[in-house]
Amino acid sequence: MDMNFVAPAAGKMTPYSAFFVFACGIFASTFVFNTIAMKRPVAGTPVSISAYFKGGMGIHFVGILGGLIWGLGNAINLVAAGTAGPAISYGLGQGATLVAALWGILVWKEFKGAPRIAHKLNLAMFIFFVAGLALIIRAGV
Repeated sequence: MDMNFVAPAAGKMTPYSAFFVFACGIFASTFVFNTIAMKRPVAGTPVSISAYFKGGMGIHFVGILGGLIWGLGNAINLVAAGTAGPAISYGLGQGATLVAALWGILVWKEFKGAPRIAHKLNLAMFIFFVAGLALIIRAGV
């Protein structure tokens, strides 16, 4: 990917064209992977093709909205890499994982009633995750 929006190097894409190609790949592969997942669901999950088509438009809209939000964030992340640099852009993008984990632990109380060691492991996870991101950003890869 070339960050020069005006005249990218031959054989390289701009962040916008890279996002478009990536989005087309996700769209095309969704049909393959969703079909496989619905025909052979994970043990204990009551998902099947017939159950998928019984879902209301509201439920499908939530999935589409989630994909649109993710896509917008990905596009912004790719464009920001030109200004901030790929390492910082990657680090900021991966910060969403920390937000999701914090949301699950603090808001949804996913570890309520878990053994004490689980809380220590969660804390260690946050520390190592932030340290890893800081090292990636510092390295400027």
